[in-house]
Amino acid sequence: MQRPGKGKTPRRPGPKKAANVDKDPVGVYCRIRPLGGEDEECCVEMISSSTIQLHAPDGLKANRNGEYKETQYSFKKVFGINTSQIELFEDIAKPLVEDLIHCKNGLLFTYGVTGSGKTFTMTGSPGEGGLLPRSLDMLFNSVGPFQAKRFVFKPDDKNGLEIQSQVDALLERQKRDSQQSVPKTPSSRQKADPEFADMISSEEACKCESVDDDCCYSVFVSYIEIYNNYIYDLLEETPYDPIRPKWLGGGTPARNNEFVPPQSKILREDQNHNMYVAGCTEVEVKSTEEAFEVFWKGQKKRRIANTQLNRESSRSHSVFTVKLAQAPLDADGDHILQDKNQVNVSQLCLVDLAGSERTSRTRAEGSRLREAGNINQSLMNLRTCIEVLRENQMCGTNKMVPYRDSKLTHLFKNYFDGEGKVRMVVCVNPKADDYEETMLVMRFAEMTQEVEVARPVDRPICGLAAGRRYRNQAFKDELSRRLEERGGPSNGDDPALMNRLIESLPALPSSELVDPADDQTLPRLIEVLERRHRVRQMMAEQFNNTATSLKSTLQQFDSQLNAKDTFLHEQRSKLNEKDKLILSQRSEIERLEKKSKTLEYKIDILQKTTDMYEHDKRSLQQELETREQRLQKELSERKRMEQRMQGMVSDTKLKWEKECERRVTAKQLEMQNKLWVKDEKLKQLKAIVTESSSSNGGGGSSSGPEKPERPSRERDRNAAQKRSASPSPHPTAPPVHLRQRRSHSASGEKWVDHKPASNLDLDTVMQPIIPNAITVSTPNEKALSKCHKYVLRHQELASDGEIETKLIKGNVFRSRGGGQAVQFTDIETLKQECPTGPSRKRRSGSAEGAAPVDDIENRVPVSNTSYQKRRKP
Repeated sequence: MQRPGKGKTPRRPGPKKAANVDKDPVGVYCRIRPLGGEDEECCVEMISSSTIQLHAPDGLKANRNGEYKETQYSFKKVFGINTSQIELFEDIAKPLVEDLIHCKNGLLFTYGVTGSGKTFTMTGSPGEGGLLPRSLDMLFNSVGPFQAKRFVFKPDDKNGLEIQSQVDALLERQKRDSQQSVPKTPSSRQKADPEFADMISSEEACKCESVDDDCCYSVFVSYIEIYNNYIYDLLEETPYDPIRPKWLGGGTPARNNEFVPPQSKILREDQNHNMYVAGCTEVEVKSTEEAFEVFWKGQKKRRIANTQLNRESSRSHSVFTVKLAQAPLDADGDHILQDKNQVNVSQLCLVDLAGSERTSRTRAEGSRLREAGNINQSLMNLRTCIEVLRENQMCGTNKMVPYRDSKLTHLFKNYFDGEGKVRMVVCVNPKADDYEETMLVMRFAEMTQEVEVARPVDRPICGLAAGRRYRNQAFKDELSRRLEERGGPSNGDDPALMNRLIESLPALPSSELVDPADDQTLPRLIEVLERRHRVRQMMAEQFNNTATSLKSTLQQFDSQLNAKDTFLHEQRSKLNEKDKLILSQRSEIERLEKKSKTLEYKIDILQKTTDMYEHDKRSLQQELETREQRLQKELSERKRMEQRMQGMVSDTKLKWEKECERRVTAKQLEMQNKLWVKDEKLKQLKAIVTESSSSNGGGGSSSGPEKPERPSRERDRNAAQKRSASPSPHPTAPPVHLRQRRSHSASGEKWVDHKPASNLDLDTVMQPIIPNAITVSTPNEKALSKCHKYVLRHQELASDGEIETKLIKGNVFRSRGGGQAVQFTDIETLKQECPTGPSRKRRSGSAEGAAPVDDIENRVPVSNTSYQKRRKP
């Protein structure tokens, strides 16, 4: 959803949207603080002007078993314990002040653990001014002669500035003086505060030489702090109102002696997508003393507390912003050009971050504990943003940077997106107690150096001719000089000059008329007045000629100067093109160097990885050889055991065969004996029956009955065979493994169907169909690795002359040597019989039983296919 148009100033495209943007890495510097005592153990050593080395304390080495080793960290520059404040300022803050004068933004912040000297580096002490007072001193030494009058530039409460005329500025000043509630701008005529009067000596004062003298400048300062992730204005005045009662947060009225806390501020985004603190007090200052007085006023309100590690520990992040407004002069070089679009505003943020600390060392409780948690959380959010930026730039990703997770990162997100230079001073306390915290700070600093920030672009130059201020001043000086040469002061309103000019005219005669008939006085007066008129005309003509010649001379000078300016502009444009070419080539060289370093780093990583893999390979090969030797040994032992077991089995088998033959023979003899006894008893019984019957019927028959023939055992044996010719419709013994049916082979598991090339195709109705099977003629490891089951189709000639197909099945498993092995589980037999072929079953000897046997065996089906399933022995 788009907002309705309101005739706003068009948004300036950010530098991050440009196609080819030059980038510079974040400048990270390191400053080492001197030790508090000579007997303290030092864990930081400065190796070179850009490298430091950390030594683990002896206690940590003993406790951690040598885990911490000596580590080196590189910076853009390292400042030792003997570095003065002026040396630090020359290398770090001076370029940022020069960029501020040239309409470029800058961000400078100090980072480190608590008690590492961050506030001293930023503020300093009497006689040793820090980065902040020296930056203010250099700024006013450079733009001091070209400053505009107060209230000519007026903040518009939207992170912008408006231009007023001198009359409106005077009225604004009178209005501010009449309002008691508005804080007055400090005056430069007041006596300097002794606390900061001797911050900077006159010998250490510096100045920027390349200042545009055709512009007017105004300096505005603001001072805020971020406390518990809330923004407070340190320059805001909250006087006690005796008429309106103040109320505290709990709903209770505040007493007269209680301090009413200030209201927190919010962050907003202006029309150029820059973040700013809404409602923040901006004070216009005209000198270093005024600016530092404003800073000291806010510094006294900053939250500072006493902890176990630092007597004056900062409990909040402070941000001192110096805003420089500049606007060009008009074509005459006398007044400021009344065009808001020509106003350039640049700012320099000087940030003193609160130190990270561990509550186990500070022993903080209550509000101090809450403050420490918020400080550590905001610093962790800063670290997270830097990590995401680094990952996006090095890996080409487009992850969202979590700027909004804290007010600190949200406020400065424009600087990391390309709104100015970013520099960080890492303050280090070399004592051994801070070793672990210092290591974390070093890692964060090393990671921050890999983040690149877009280089700020140059602001457009005003189209008016250069040197307007000096030409205007030269014209005024020349006019004053010529007026003085003519015998008078330069001021045309001087009465003595007018009297002298009147005396140079012809004297007037006496014009007293005593006689009405006097005809000489008036003609004489007319003649003198005519001469005076002619003299006046001559003087006016001479003045006009002189003015014309002077004007032509000035125009000639202007044309010559314009020609020289054009020539200089052309030369500057060529020089700028050369500079751009040099910068592009330099950036290309830096890019290639960085790419080379990255590739070298990757090569080192790959080399280390290769060495590690080679070592693993050698160890695995040794282990493999050991396992192969062990396997060979186990195989030989297994073969010997198998041979021994085969011998024992053969001996046992032969022994039991003999024992079975002996027992069978004994059983046969016993049964024959029993049969013989039964036959003898039957014979005796038959004889008795025959004798009794013959004795009862001996007289009635003519011939005695024949002796009954004893039934032969052959007949009983044939009858038994005749009964066994018809097989039982149901099997007498249960099949092997009734729980495992044929449908198991058609399950969802994958099979390896091994079908040798020598097998014949049988045109039978029932064919073994296995779904999810890989058919191979020769088994290989690749096919076995993809399946869980294995089946072999083996064809052989049966005893009746028909082809018998056996399906030998097994499970596939991974062997210890890394290959594939098969364990056979069961066999299925597929047999084909011809119904017209001769039957191989035994027939009974009697003719009566032959017919039903043929009816049972010789049936109608063309082929009889049966599966016989048995377990592999």
